[in-house]
Amino acid sequence: MLLPHVGGQLLWLIETKGFTGAPLLLSSIFTSFRYNMAMEVTQILLNAQSVDSTVRKHAEETLKQFQEQNLPGFLLSLSGELASEEKPVDSRKLAGLILKNALDAKEQHRKFELVQRWLSLDMAVKAQIKTCLLQTLSSPVPDAHSTASQVIAKVAGIELPQKQWPELIGSLLSNIHQVPAHVKQATLETLGYLCEEVSPDVVDQDQVNKILTAVVQGMNAEEGNNDVRLAATRALYNALSFAQANFNNDMERDFIMRVVCEATLSPEVKIRQAAFECLVSISSTYYEKLAPYIQDIFNITSKAVKEDVEPVALQSIEFWSSICDEEIDILEDYGGDFTADSDVPCYYFIKQALPALVPMLLETLLKQEEDQDQDEGAWNLAMAGGTCLGLVARTVGDDIVPLVMPFIQENISKPDWRQREAATYAFGSILEGPSPDKLTPLVNVALNFMLSALTKDPNNHVKDTTAWTLGRIFEFLHGSTVETPIITPANCQLIVTVLLQGMKDAPNVAEKSCGALYFLAQGYEDMGASSPLTPYFQEIVQSLLTVTHREDAGESRLRTAAYETLNEVVRCSTDETAPMVLQLAPIIMTELHQTLEDQKLSSDEREKQSELQGLLCGCLQVIIQKLGASETTKFVFIQYADQIMNLFLRVFACRNATVHEEAMLAIGALAYATGPDFAKYMPEFYKYLEMGLQNFEEYQVCAVTVGVVGDVCRALEDKILPYCDGVMTQLLKDLSSNQLHRSVKPPIFSCLGDIALAIGENFEKYLMYAMPMLQSAAELSAHTSGADDEMIEYTNLLRNGILEAYSGIFQGFKNSPKTQLLIPYAPHILQFLDSIYMEKDMDDVVMKTAIGVLGDLADTLGSNAGSLIQQSLSSKDFLNECLSSDDHLIKESAEWAKLAITRAISV
Repeated sequence: MLLPHVGGQLLWLIETKGFTGAPLLLSSIFTSFRYNMAMEVTQILLNAQSVDSTVRKHAEETLKQFQEQNLPGFLLSLSGELASEEKPVDSRKLAGLILKNALDAKEQHRKFELVQRWLSLDMAVKAQIKTCLLQTLSSPVPDAHSTASQVIAKVAGIELPQKQWPELIGSLLSNIHQVPAHVKQATLETLGYLCEEVSPDVVDQDQVNKILTAVVQGMNAEEGNNDVRLAATRALYNALSFAQANFNNDMERDFIMRVVCEATLSPEVKIRQAAFECLVSISSTYYEKLAPYIQDIFNITSKAVKEDVEPVALQSIEFWSSICDEEIDILEDYGGDFTADSDVPCYYFIKQALPALVPMLLETLLKQEEDQDQDEGAWNLAMAGGTCLGLVARTVGDDIVPLVMPFIQENISKPDWRQREAATYAFGSILEGPSPDKLTPLVNVALNFMLSALTKDPNNHVKDTTAWTLGRIFEFLHGSTVETPIITPANCQLIVTVLLQGMKDAPNVAEKSCGALYFLAQGYEDMGASSPLTPYFQEIVQSLLTVTHREDAGESRLRTAAYETLNEVVRCSTDETAPMVLQLAPIIMTELHQTLEDQKLSSDEREKQSELQGLLCGCLQVIIQKLGASETTKFVFIQYADQIMNLFLRVFACRNATVHEEAMLAIGALAYATGPDFAKYMPEFYKYLEMGLQNFEEYQVCAVTVGVVGDVCRALEDKILPYCDGVMTQLLKDLSSNQLHRSVKPPIFSCLGDIALAIGENFEKYLMYAMPMLQSAAELSAHTSGADDEMIEYTNLLRNGILEAYSGIFQGFKNSPKTQLLIPYAPHILQFLDSIYMEKDMDDVVMKTAIGVLGDLADTLGSNAGSLIQQSLSSKDFLNECLSSDDHLIKESAEWAKLAITRAISV
């Protein structure tokens, strides 16, 4: 093979010469390298796409070796392949794809590695690759220039934030004036991808203005080439987040909006669709700037919904759904109390458009497709219209009801199934938003009609939508908070009978009937001793088990829906039905046992088996929680504990992430139910616990395992001690890893608190490792200025985890002679509390935990903490704020903290 030899020569040069003084030598090496490699790389890339698996695997292995042994040579040869017009399209396209994958990855830790790897390459190598990429933009081959666009954007995403490749945007903009249309198209595509990869603060405003000018010019109706116009419209979609300053300028905003609206009228479907996508994005990014344009947009979208092809019509409806989302958020955040100087005023666009918007949406409901229920994930005009109608109902509440009721009354009994289904869908769509007072009288009239339709309507679509609507009625208008009950002793039996009948229907209807039963059961959750469903409990459980064994239970998510409903029926059941739940336990155990016996399965069958195992573990978890919650049933249930644990351990041996997650959660419930007796399972279970904590790839499994460590700590208390070294080592490793998904770190901190609480002063030996980690995480999470909402939400989770750790440690050491070991850490903890109080962005959960930690500190350290708390910058203000909180949990914690602080200060 030539690869390692040529690569070795190149690598030697890079490592020893650094290329700084030898540009000519470098150039000649590249030339000879390219010459030697060209034929070979082309053939390997073609082989990697071969239908012959042996040829393909060999080629993939060769590429992998080349990449590992000589990355610079590998990337150079790929960029050369992509740029060469003599090469086959297939090899060029794959070369570009591999290049792209060498720069970016979905997993954060992998992405970080790839970025570092690129940044550490020699400047001259990178320059040569970038030259090839820019050259490829002029290629007349669409696959080549389109792939190059994406790769350039990935490189820009790495380099522009590092202040590298400053000339890129300038050289792209100079391409815009090229005569060949394909060069212009490729350049606009690149600018679009670049805006997707780079955050707006990396590009200065002057360059943003030039990018937007180029893009908007490319969108103009005068642009004769549709490919160019489409590329420009798609580029604008990505560039909108850069246009803040431009949207603040009336003239520039008017110009951009005019061009977008004109593009929605283009004769080319794809351009119209892309232009409406821009409008959808503008609706959420620049909601507060829309008032002058909203009437024109209504006219454009209304025409598109009525007359245009489906992809365009769907985007037009999406615009109004997006406006609803914005207004729902504003009304929730501000509760409708707007003053003239509110940061985010609500313009009530939906309320104003209501008389014209609702009839337009109702019309779409009649455009159903014959096979829509069978096709999972289907999305069509009728579904989009119904979804938007639901959002409108949530936005305007009662105002929607009089506009929709005439449509329902007119169509609900029509001979054409489309009209009956549309009327039912309209009714189901508006049940969330309006007040129960407004809806209850209507639902009381409609309920019997719906129950009759579910059993008697000849059309499958109508039955499907009827069952879904019944589910919505039970979800929003049934339960302990609803004053006038919809379900009465008079109609309860009929409802149950009809839903159980519906569960025997076609899979899609049966699945929706399960869903309706789910919400019916949930509404009786807080009933206490007796529930109207108690007399039917046995029959309901039996029917649901029958559904899970149906031949066609794999269709329409039916089996999953049946188990989810069974879980909910068990969860919301009363003490009266406990003996029946107890009988259910061995049935589910037997089913799980059977799945573990079937060994010789095809991969498709194994996947179905794993899904079933997950559902059964989930069901056992609910049964364990239900029976473990009461002393009488717990005593009887414990007889099954050994068998259940044995089944879960066998499930772990199957090595499937989803099933592991469900089995872990069930074991957490079992630990809670069995308490200290759980210790006997630890020797066997510990290895799986450790495996879960090490599972960085399937981080959800890792997160669930962390939670189970907490459950086990609460169950075993100091009996967990023999396993603490191993668990603590792994948790601290997890915390310091940049490979583990960040969402797992807050629960790990909480878990440290659980361990400390369980083992008390024995936590001493871990203090020197745990405390510095808590301190550095606390410092990171204290300052959030400039963070977006998502980051603030994560930061609050992190803070809460850190505070729960501190709380567990203080409570664990309380009344121990070793409390003085914590004194050195108190000033830092108080400083952390000060700084998060000053930031003013903590949520209620953090506030409650934080004031609790202040109390724990005073309670555990006594007089040693008193003087420190008195010196603290904000402890007094923070305490007073919590004491006057409307949230009774915060207030309760604050009152306890006040007592503890008073005691500590007065000592």
